[in-house]
Amino acid sequence: MMKNLTEHLFSLPQYILPHHILSRAMHRLARCEIQVWKNAFINSIVRFYGVDMSEAAESDQNAYPSFNAFFTRALKLGVRPLSPESDALLCPADGAISQIGDIRAGRIFQAKGKYFNAAELLGGDTDLAKPFENGKFATIYLSPKDYHRLHMPLDGTLREMVHVPGRLFSVNAATANTVPNLFARNERVAAIFDTEVGPMALVLVGAIFVASIETVWHGEVTPPTVAEVRTWTYSGDSPKLAKGEEMGRFNMGSTIIVMLGEQAVAWENALKAGDKVRLRQTLGHLAKV
Repeated sequence: MMKNLTEHLFSLPQYILPHHILSRAMHRLARCEIQVWKNAFINSIVRFYGVDMSEAAESDQNAYPSFNAFFTRALKLGVRPLSPESDALLCPADGAISQIGDIRAGRIFQAKGKYFNAAELLGGDTDLAKPFENGKFATIYLSPKDYHRLHMPLDGTLREMVHVPGRLFSVNAATANTVPNLFARNERVAAIFDTEVGPMALVLVGAIFVASIETVWHGEVTPPTVAEVRTWTYSGDSPKLAKGEEMGRFNMGSTIIVMLGEQAVAWENALKAGDKVRLRQTLGHLAKV
């Protein structure tokens, strides 16, 4: 009872906050290169969240030219090796499982009896969402302490990218438990890939203070904040990304949702909401095709 009340009290003020104004301010601050400011900001995050700098390619936190450079830091080579299993579907990020399971008639479980719609998540495009109607999903939350680059779960050829405008609620567990339709409400970038087991959607969901979502083939997709859905289609010389390769990154903590078609993958039985996961670990095994 008390936990529910606390979660609601945390979420309610977010309805009236100027999400995009705050995030634009964070975008500027995160790129500030004034040494005293950026070092104080970086050091406070490292201490408060217990960031493990020994895994970073540059372990000296004060060597980064800005907070954003620190936050999107690269890992040392070999820190997150690929699974040796050829049929493994890899985790795209360090973080925690928010939810994992089946998509039922286009509905995806959010938390505590709340669901959101796959078509709404992909900008209202029912044709784009149809292959995932009874498919599989995994929602992974990245906290501020986590590595914030996103990597491919499978080999994929990019077919389409969609930028969907929206709000920027927090995406932590408390907000997921209390804000209806959270992930289909927030601003997001969805990338649709063709893979050996059919279409795969990687949906990068923005959040408060997530002032930038980037992909490796496009660069910064957001900002700008826009009023209408934007779509890019790729054919001919489409970007091809290998399993485990970087595909994008966040500034500040957020969420990535992986969607695949029906019977494309069998999730690892032991995985459940709240479990910590690491980049490139096995989330499931591909269907034999």
